[in-house]
Amino acid sequence: MAGISPTGPVMGAVPTQLPKTEQIIDYSNLPCPIPYEEIQREAMMTLKPETFEGMRFDFNKALSPKFFLSHSVSMGPIEVPSQSPEPIKIPTSNYEFGANYIDPKLMLIGRVSHDGRLNARLKWDLTDNIVLKGNAMLSSEPHSSQGMGSIDYKGSDYRAQLQFGSGSLVGANYIQSVTPNLAFGGEIFWVGQHRKSGLGSSARYSNDKMVATAQVASTGLAALSYVQKINEKVSLATEFAYNHMSKDVTAAVGYDAILRQARVRGKIDSNGCVTGLLEERLNMGFTFILSAEIDHKKKDYKFGFGFTVGE
Repeated sequence: MAGISPTGPVMGAVPTQLPKTEQIIDYSNLPCPIPYEEIQREAMMTLKPETFEGMRFDFNKALSPKFFLSHSVSMGPIEVPSQSPEPIKIPTSNYEFGANYIDPKLMLIGRVSHDGRLNARLKWDLTDNIVLKGNAMLSSEPHSSQGMGSIDYKGSDYRAQLQFGSGSLVGANYIQSVTPNLAFGGEIFWVGQHRKSGLGSSARYSNDKMVATAQVASTGLAALSYVQKINEKVSLATEFAYNHMSKDVTAAVGYDAILRQARVRGKIDSNGCVTGLLEERLNMGFTFILSAEIDHKKKDYKFGFGFTVGE
């Protein structure tokens, strides 16, 4: 037995591997989830770009670090209801004047158009946990004005919201983190004007590379979305939606790429609709916008371009 140390390893023996230490989840210190109405935020950014038709020109002027004005001019057709499968479009033009006040605890945004329509938004952080939100659209046309408000409460690992609005709308939602990456939520609403009520539930799983969501409602709607982050500047998104009432099924795939001086977004869905949006910064404070949408099923083709001056 000479040459073998009583305390050293035996030659030829396989060392025993210690089990890896499992990550312990501290359920008393879970992160606060995003608001319930923004549960599909990443997917909507990619799959629902703000496209337009015709020409648009936006001018923003900062009067102070917190207050700035905006002017927006657009020219292009609008669609009117028709019995024909092909849409009927009427040429029109629009001008909007806006005033905005943005502070870390208070945000006021107002837009008024040349025909008297007023759009206003409010976000007021009353405390670190309570936020008051409101938005309204006022018009001179009968029964066209609408408004909605909400009170949000932000807890350590949950959010709750109470909603109220025109048409005797009352609603509430709640979302709770159950792990560092997974959150569940639910909502309930009642529309007194139409005597309709509904329930909904949702789930969201997210990490540094992906975001997956699922939503279902008693109104017959079900939706799934998935966003894969290729890197910090490129992401891919998919969406599946089913309407039990109309038996309508829609699927879509899209992309979002942030380049050196531009951002490109686009999608294609199962109805044959292809959408693309390009925002390119040509110079400091000067952005060129190119928008296109082709709907093969409806034979509807939209093309738009515009410029944004100022920040």
